Amino acid sequence: MKNNEEISNILAKYKQYLRLEKSLSNNTVEAYLTDIDKLFHYLSSEDISPLNINLNDLETFSATLKDIGITARSQARILSGIRSFYHFLLIEDYINKDPTELLESPQIGFHLPEILSVEEIDALIGAIDRSTKEGQRNRAILETLYSCGLRVSELCNLKLSNLYFKEGFIQVEGKGNKQRLVPISTRAINEINMYFEDRNQRNIKSGFEDFVFISNFGKNISRIMVFHIIKELADKISLKKIISPHTFRHSFATHLLEGGANLRAIQAMLGHESIGTTEIYTHIDRNMLRSEILEHHPRNIKYREEHKK
Repeated sequence: MKNNEEISNILAKYKQYLRLEKSLSNNTVEAYLTDIDKLFHYLSSEDISPLNINLNDLETFSATLKDIGITARSQARILSGIRSFYHFLLIEDYINKDPTELLESPQIGFHLPEILSVEEIDALIGAIDRSTKEGQRNRAILETLYSCGLRVSELCNLKLSNLYFKEGFIQVEGKGNKQRLVPISTRAINEINMYFEDRNQRNIKSGFEDFVFISNFGKNISRIMVFHIIKELADKISLKKIISPHTFRHSFATHLLEGGANLRAIQAMLGHESIGTTEIYTHIDRNMLRSEILEHHPRNIKYREEHKK
């Protein structure tokens, strides 16, 4: 590829732009750069400079992603990263026209995330053996995930200095290092306070004293460990649904909506930048409403009774 040194300098500046101006996390920045690298490999094979690319080149690249079996959702994510890069090139005057302006993303089918009922959440938490070393900690983890609708990374990085139990709030650091205050239930506060008795007995490593949830290794608990805890509990109660820590967040939002909470309030609590992200829960609620109608409408009850005969 031509102008390798120039491209390397541009990428270094773009990385700085993502971190400083867009306030993206290191993981997100690396994901953006990985997506651009995919494009650069394709352009190198076609002997095309990234600074001279046109819409036709991008459409061919997009078709190549589909041909090698990359899902529509992943294609859309990759193209989103590429749009961001060319927007940066435009505002920094490396190019005078954005070639991604008319680039279309693949259609992604609407997918409703798995939702747990309140009874299923209670069953999962109730299945935790309090007599074990990790028992009360795990109860506090699940109750906090559900009570506050946290992302798993937000839970793992929750700090003692960000707990305001007297006021009934916790301060959470979300995507892009953005902070928000989230109400916390009395039940979650009680579970965390009971966990503190066990936490005080742990040998916490230097630099990790302020983290709420501590692993057996003396550091803050990892995302993988939270996934593992939930999977083991789901197996224990023979739950057929495929769930993850994010399922508790989806369930939290859906139950709020069912209870009459305003969509904007849910958006603020979840830390969604766009109300469009939160609107998925209106689809879930509508889907549940349809199920309730089909189950309880007298016409349907009569139809089922007639077909039992």
